[in-house]
Amino acid sequence: MRGAALDQIFVHAKALILAPLAQAPGWLVDIVSSLLNIGALLAVFLSLFALMSLWERKILARIQNRIGPNRVGPFGLLQPAADGIKMLIKEDIVPLRADKVVHFLAPILMAAIAILTLGIIPYGRNMTPFSIDGGILFFFAVGSTTELSVFMAGWGSNNKFSMLGAMRAIAQMISYELPLIFTVLPVVMVVGSLGPDAIVAAQGGYSLGVWPRWFVFTPWGATAFLLFFVAGLVESNRTPFDVPEGESEIVAGHMTEYSGFKYATFFLAEYFGMFAISGMAVTLFLGGWRAPLSFLEIVPSYLWFFGKLGVLLFVFIWIRGTLPRTRIDQVMNFAWKFMLPMAFACLLAAAIWHYAGRGWLGWLYSLGVVAVLYFALGYFLETRRKFAPRTYRFAE
Repeated sequence: MRGAALDQIFVHAKALILAPLAQAPGWLVDIVSSLLNIGALLAVFLSLFALMSLWERKILARIQNRIGPNRVGPFGLLQPAADGIKMLIKEDIVPLRADKVVHFLAPILMAAIAILTLGIIPYGRNMTPFSIDGGILFFFAVGSTTELSVFMAGWGSNNKFSMLGAMRAIAQMISYELPLIFTVLPVVMVVGSLGPDAIVAAQGGYSLGVWPRWFVFTPWGATAFLLFFVAGLVESNRTPFDVPEGESEIVAGHMTEYSGFKYATFFLAEYFGMFAISGMAVTLFLGGWRAPLSFLEIVPSYLWFFGKLGVLLFVFIWIRGTLPRTRIDQVMNFAWKFMLPMAFACLLAAAIWHYAGRGWLGWLYSLGVVAVLYFALGYFLETRRKFAPRTYRFAE
């Protein structure tokens, strides 16, 4: 396989770098190997962050019938470098009565969390930076500490707008973490493993020799993928769920009192979190690094992974340029009244699909479970909205 041979280039390159340490103690080899993985991870995703910041501004400009960045470098390609230099040389202003230690640590902690979650995703064949058996558990355990960093930013700023934005963020992130986790449980239950590599391996093979056996092509998998993606939008504080920032209401939320490079670090963490959520969605439901068709396996596996990742990132941008910001009560109602029940429906549908033999009968049964609960929820929520007591505001 030509693609598999190209995948081994990086493995052989790493082996050549570690060759001089053949006689060194094992712990030293492990440290150097980990540093190489972290360095490669940062190099790839810092480059992707710069490209994404430009790509997003260009796409949003096209959606809004504008030109976008076009002054710095040819076609504006050096705009990310100019933005980085600007953030580095801007003055770092800290409020006089702020908790300076907490204020300083909040953006660093948020960026570190995002980088750690990127480390357990398989980016290609034998290309997982840190392959651990409980990778999915690690992803959500580390990712859940994002709420702590947001709270630190709000509390440490000693600003009421910052604290209000932090409380909004914590409320919606905790609410959407439940459906986010419950949409992953069907995959873990079907595969029988918490390892990302095992989940990608379970989606191998092709039906009729051509069609991929990705979980997204099952009724429960398609529903869980959509729920996971929406919950990922909320966890990343992206439009239409960027309520914690709410510029028109509370200035910039928990980032109100940040400037310079600290402010840029929050945006770096936001993009890294978006990369992590999209990469995990690719791993869980879209076959990971596997090719969409059997005869396309001649392409290196990491290109397929980053191709799928690019499509999901484009959808993130597309949604931002299309939908308005939602109200906080709408965000919370959507989580508890729709997302969470549908996540439980996916769990039940996956169990029926698995124990019915994963054939056409199980496919139809699982589709029935998802469809019945979806229409029941739609009818229930519409009925409650129709007969809810109305409140009127009269001009004073």
